[in-house]
Amino acid sequence: MTLGSRLIPILLGISIVMFGAAPFVIDTAPYESSMGLIQRIFYFHVPVAILLLVTGVLCGVASAVYLAKRTLRSDALAVSLAEITFVFGSIVLVMGPLWARKAWGVWWDWEPRLTLTLVMWMIFGAYLLLRRFGGPGSEVLAAAVGVFGSVLVPFVYWSVNMWRTLHPKTSVVPSLPAPMMGPFLWCMAAFVVFTIALVIIRMRLELCRAALERAYVLLED
Repeated sequence: MTLGSRLIPILLGISIVMFGAAPFVIDTAPYESSMGLIQRIFYFHVPVAILLLVTGVLCGVASAVYLAKRTLRSDALAVSLAEITFVFGSIVLVMGPLWARKAWGVWWDWEPRLTLTLVMWMIFGAYLLLRRFGGPGSEVLAAAVGVFGSVLVPFVYWSVNMWRTLHPKTSVVPSLPAPMMGPFLWCMAAFVVFTIALVIIRMRLELCRAALERAYVLLED
């Protein structure tokens, strides 16, 4: 049994317990004065948004390694991270407007962070489409797209500091009061553990798919 096989049930078990306890942990936090109950979405929206940026960067790094060395594991890791980045981007782009409607009075505003996040999500969607329908050799082109998508991450993160946006600046999370910081860190940890499990599972599936594809090629020869 490999290390990944042993880790997966442990990580999934930890994340299930943490997510199950999350509503009770969040309930200990005080209500935000202006938004009230809807602000509770913060404890899920922000961790997913942070991990969206992290997985986007890691996908770019894995893609760059693949372009340089053409290793199967780096390609499998890049694909896995691209899929997770796309899923997290979808969650962020759904939860964001739900929060925005109450906080800003609109479902969507074409401010820099929202627009850049949408563009980044579309780029990683293009990565997945290339891998699915690009045919032989699409791995290289998709890897280049992955690197390009990761370049947007710093702009998404710093956009709230560089331009006037509806989003608060990046200093909000570090300045959270202790009663809010505890629940936030709990949810952040739960999502991190779950994301690691997802990456391991998806990477193992991709390696198995590649091995099966090689077996089919050998049989045809």
